[in-house]
Amino acid sequence: MPNPKRRHSKTRTMKRRTHQKAGVPTVTTCPTTGEAHLRHRAYQVGDDLYYNGKLVSSNTAAE
Repeated sequence: MPNPKRRHSKTRTMKRRTHQKAGVPTVTTCPTTGEAHLRHRAYQVGDDLYYNGKLVSSNTAAE
């Protein structure tokens, strides 16, 4: 495998790394609850856990 003969400058390295940044996460509003949440993640509203606009689990005591 070929190896570089000389070291790359700091400027050249920084120019290459400028495009390696984290993107902004996509936030969506739930049509059921109106809560803003990350896409493809479960989110909590009060004691209830929702995913894809549907109630997944509820921590309220059903007595």
